[in-house]
Amino acid sequence: MDILLKGGTLIDAAGRRRADILVRDGRIAAIGPDLVFASGAEVIDCSGRLVSEGFTDIHVHFREPGQGYKETIRTGSLAAAHGGYTTVCAMPNLNPVPDSAETLALEQEIIDRDACIRVLPYAAITRGRRGEQLVDFAALKGRCCAFSDDGSGVQREEMMRSAMQAAAREDVIIAAHCEDNTLLHGGYIHDGRYAAAHGHKGICSESEWGQIARDLRLAEETGCRYHVCHISCAESVELIRAAKARGVRVTCETGPHYLALCEDDLQEDGRFKMNPPLRRAEDRQALIEGLLDGTIDAIATDHAPHSAEEKSRGLAGSAMGIVGLETAFPVLYTDLVLPGIVSLERVIEALTSGPRTAFRLGSPAAGLQPGAPADLTVIDPDAAWTVDPADFRSMGKATPFAGKPVRSRIVLTLKDGVPVWQSIQS
Repeated sequence: MDILLKGGTLIDAAGRRRADILVRDGRIAAIGPDLVFASGAEVIDCSGRLVSEGFTDIHVHFREPGQGYKETIRTGSLAAAHGGYTTVCAMPNLNPVPDSAETLALEQEIIDRDACIRVLPYAAITRGRRGEQLVDFAALKGRCCAFSDDGSGVQREEMMRSAMQAAAREDVIIAAHCEDNTLLHGGYIHDGRYAAAHGHKGICSESEWGQIARDLRLAEETGCRYHVCHISCAESVELIRAAKARGVRVTCETGPHYLALCEDDLQEDGRFKMNPPLRRAEDRQALIEGLLDGTIDAIATDHAPHSAEEKSRGLAGSAMGIVGLETAFPVLYTDLVLPGIVSLERVIEALTSGPRTAFRLGSPAAGLQPGAPADLTVIDPDAAWTVDPADFRSMGKATPFAGKPVRSRIVLTLKDGVPVWQSIQS
């Protein structure tokens, strides 16, 4: 059946325009004012609402296979649809680790069976994510979106050089979790004012930016396509900005929580514990500036669900990671767009064409135009509500934004023209 999205404001990196969208056979059939439609089409009134191409998140954890008590492909993809996402890339810290054709096939079987949106798996960089033996890049490159040992940095320089050489030969992406284990010293929040005032062990920023500096040097040497995951500090932004200016093939992401929060917002609660940690207010400002000038290519949630018990042990004892798929856009809209800090167009770009271009997930121009896949997100910008984890589709409930009043709500998500989340009536 045809679907007509009637009277919405279309928004993408090019700007805003009022138009109808006709969806037919999983694709955008037509765009224009006052479209004529066939009888029998489902008409959805989008007046007063924004229509974007579906969001893409290149960094999520869906925990299956191996830790389905935290999240499953089914619940994770439902949470993504609830948040406006139509494509996500699932990280490889699973059991078994997707480091071979056989283990990737296990994950892909679950995705094919249970996902309600497009879920693309990562493969590991090293066998078992142990940093000791490279995977077979040539054998896996057609089965994954990129290669990462996320959750742990590749510690040995020679191993990362070999990985980048192999990735360059196969023209695939190395997506690095940058963390120098020798600088951690048991830390679990940022080594700053809050840690000192409350007796917590801190993680220094150099544990992140030091490994980024090493990897940028190796990426320049090898010509590898290199992506930096979840950057959190000012030094990381500056290193990547300078590397881009030199022509290094580097892209990067940061998370909504790093753009909206800093160490001054910490509370004695596991829902504020993630890796990398919330850093200084100055780091948050540097990340915003990096988003504005294009140094940061994508906003990715690093959606990392855990059980309630695993997140109940305070800052010191709780597992690292928070959920974010269902709050990302409202938080960004409330804290960045409404105050006039970042334009709505730039936020949309960082959620759509930015990540898609970084990971070569179809044409950068695939979005809002006839013939493109009907992967669409409809947003009510005036909706006012309070974040309540009990309403999440995700099995994970730990978010630093619990209780936060926000504006805007996702009211419809279409994947290939099929509603996968809908609270707006036709």
